[in-house]
Amino acid sequence: MNFFIVERYGKTPIFLPCHKDDTTMNSARLIWNRVILHTGLFKNIISDRDPKSTSALGKNLHKPLGTKLSFSTAYYSQTYGLAERMILTLENMIRRFCADGLEFKDSDGFTHDWCTLMPKFELAYKTAIHASTGKTPEKL
Repeated sequence: MNFFIVERYGKTPIFLPCHKDDTTMNSARLIWNRVILHTGLFKNIISDRDPKSTSALGKNLHKPLGTKLSFSTAYYSQTYGLAERMILTLENMIRRFCADGLEFKDSDGFTHDWCTLMPKFELAYKTAIHASTGKTPEKL
């Protein structure tokens, strides 16, 4: 399972490999360590209605940071379109990676979870020129 964050102005993604059974606190630590410490605090976060976000703990984690937590409306593409497009692009990247036979294997020949490759996919996405802006997310 993966957790995705997209900065909407520069379209900069952050791919966070995680486990589907992670607790809200583990998810909060992941966001803190991998995102906030590197990019700074957010003014507003739009989240889907995942139980980790809608729980009391999930909502209260944002209060001390001064972040407003909003929830996307189901089937309302203007709210969630950017993240959905980014996820489709990532899925295509993974399919292409697998189709080209570029599998990640250890010395014994075992294929590992593709989540270990997420930083490479993130870098590829960040350095690709986007058709809508004519620039890479890193340049915006």
